[in-house]
Amino acid sequence: MTSTDSAAQQAPAKDPWDLPDVSGLVVGVIGGTGPQGKGLAYRLAVAGQKVIIGSRAADRARAAAEEIGHGVEGADNAETARRGDVVIVAVPWEGHGDTLTSLREELSGKLVVDCVNPLGFDKKGAYALKPEEGSAAEQAAALLPDSRVTAAFHHLSAVLLGDPEIAEIDTDVMVLGEARADVEIVQALAGRIAGMRGVFAGRLRNAHQVESLVANLISVNRRYKAHAGLRVTDV
Repeated sequence: MTSTDSAAQQAPAKDPWDLPDVSGLVVGVIGGTGPQGKGLAYRLAVAGQKVIIGSRAADRARAAAEEIGHGVEGADNAETARRGDVVIVAVPWEGHGDTLTSLREELSGKLVVDCVNPLGFDKKGAYALKPEEGSAAEQAAALLPDSRVTAAFHHLSAVLLGDPEIAEIDTDVMVLGEARADVEIVQALAGRIAGMRGVFAGRLRNAHQVESLVANLISVNRRYKAHAGLRVTDV
């Protein structure tokens, strides 16, 4: 056994819950005027995060930011992408590809968090769609080759996120990505929201299952008149 082997054996394993301090990061939310984007912006801002919400129309974003309060700013999508250290994508699936393509330059080098769920709806309810790339997150990675793409925040109720009467949201956030450091930043951001944990859930190739599960949650919510979330046990 070499001294290198001995040192490797003695090195303690990193605690998976030892996450970075992300309190100083600026979070941009593309699609921040929609229910999911506004809700995430509100929760992160309440936790003390600096948040900028984006829209195709800057005036609309500024009006939504004023409504949210807590220091949230509004801007057009391009400025939001440029100013954010971490940029959450919360646009409707129908506009996902075009939006990201238009922001490729502004998102270069940025940590991008895709929370878009490709869904269809018919008289039987919600059902999952499978993009050509495999998932919305993988489509984002293909369209943004110079960005660091992760996936998270798929299973959160916009109603709960935006309700100021609810102090904590009892749920876990499944986080997927290729680089551990990027995933841990997103986990830490999720953990800033009262009641939440960010849990590593695999690489982007597993994002389709996570995105698709929203269709099941919609069915749960309709049957039980609920705003269901997820908890991962034994971790």
